[in-house]
Amino acid sequence: MYLDIYLGIAMLAYFVVLFLTLRDVRIFRRTGYRSYRKGAMKGLMASTVTLIGAIIVEAGSNLAQLGLLVVLLGLYLNRKGVRERVFTNAGTLDRVLGKTDYVKKKK
Repeated sequence: MYLDIYLGIAMLAYFVVLFLTLRDVRIFRRTGYRSYRKGAMKGLMASTVTLIGAIIVEAGSNLAQLGLLVVLLGLYLNRKGVRERVFTNAGTLDRVLGKTDYVKKKK
């Protein structure tokens, strides 16, 4: 019973980390800011740890809580830190999808 709920929580956490990582990649490609590249790299590491936690949750009922602890560790590793301001007048949907107001200059 609890195993299904734990697995749902773990997979939701994995997809959230993966979505935020892809958003950081898109912002980095549009702006060229290094902090977003660093955030994307941290996101890849955090998504790997979160996926390992989800696999542990799936492994068995006596390991489910340990798997959720690993998922929580992955979410902790996903914290990004201070970033440059890239949104000035973008709407909510544009911010969620990573569409920035600033675009780097082409050479």
